[in-house]
Amino acid sequence: MSKNITLFSLQTFSTTGGIQKMTRTMAHSLNAICNQNNWDFKLATLYDEDSDLMPQYLPAQNFKGFGKQRILFIIKTVFAAKKDDIVILSHINLALVGMLIKLRSPKTKIWLIAHGIEVWRPLSAHKKYLLNQCDKVICVSNFTKAKMQTLHQTDPNKCVVLNNALDPFMKLPDNFEKPAYLMERYDLTSAAPIIFTLTRLASTELYKGHDIVIKALSALKHKFPGIKYILAGKYDELEGIRVKQLIEENGVTEQVILTGFIKEEELPDHFLTADLFVLPSKKEGFGIVFIEALACGLPVICGNADGSIDAIRNGELGTAINTDDEQELEDCITNHLAQPLTLEKRKHLKDTCLRYFNEQNYIDSLQQMLIND
Repeated sequence: MSKNITLFSLQTFSTTGGIQKMTRTMAHSLNAICNQNNWDFKLATLYDEDSDLMPQYLPAQNFKGFGKQRILFIIKTVFAAKKDDIVILSHINLALVGMLIKLRSPKTKIWLIAHGIEVWRPLSAHKKYLLNQCDKVICVSNFTKAKMQTLHQTDPNKCVVLNNALDPFMKLPDNFEKPAYLMERYDLTSAAPIIFTLTRLASTELYKGHDIVIKALSALKHKFPGIKYILAGKYDELEGIRVKQLIEENGVTEQVILTGFIKEEELPDHFLTADLFVLPSKKEGFGIVFIEALACGLPVICGNADGSIDAIRNGELGTAINTDDEQELEDCITNHLAQPLTLEKRKHLKDTCLRYFNEQNYIDSLQQMLIND
């Protein structure tokens, strides 16, 4: 039986972040599923323009960007959804759209993607209404699923865990040599260990854990002379001032390299440059960056009290620490760096990560949900 499926998102192609990456992969997967089953698929985004489309993910005729025209987005999507069998909302902030669709077309199934902090908090009335009325809540991790049930009493029968998958168009390494251009750019040597963090550095999100990595460096620099910490990600003015002050206070100005924004195409090379990826965050819904690092053969340290646990397969692929214990972080980094990162270990991490978080597994799980609904 034919199905009409529409995925709604706030933003998919015009900016880069974990949710945007997840939505691009989901759109590509849904398009593949619909092509295979002769179903109809559309992606509509609020903030993207039509010209923002990355055509490798889906053809132009399957995409509509509304360029921040909020009223037009709501009107057109609500009326068009009358034909849809399943509408998937990529973010709880699309709750109004989902609510209006359900009111106008009760037979249309509404699925909501639950990521992390956006649903780990009290919700407004219309968001609560959507949670009660939607037909399925796709949680990106077991941690988020538990949060939905404890915080919002979401029906456990409608909650399902679907871990994020690697972007099918991410360029993964064939070998694990450190890229010469980055070694030169950052004035690095292969003799000294390099730890790497990639995250959004925002003054409103002080839970990513780069603070305690900077503090740990004050001791690590004595254990590992020449150690470098590449702290990457766009930062706002306030956070830039705070981080630079923290670096100076801990006496690690020679050890920390602040890169700012990194181009997407350079990300795999940054993972290859490093010996260890460290992001002891407290509020990751899943943490796509962890599986990206692992897929490039880079060991991972994450926090133990959020969705990061799913990304490292409960310890199979990485090490989770208590993010409130600075000594534990220092000891964990020390233990990792004391063991050489061999070619065999990098290859094993890559292969194991790809076995779990490849797009085909994601497609199979998603298709099964669509067929059963």
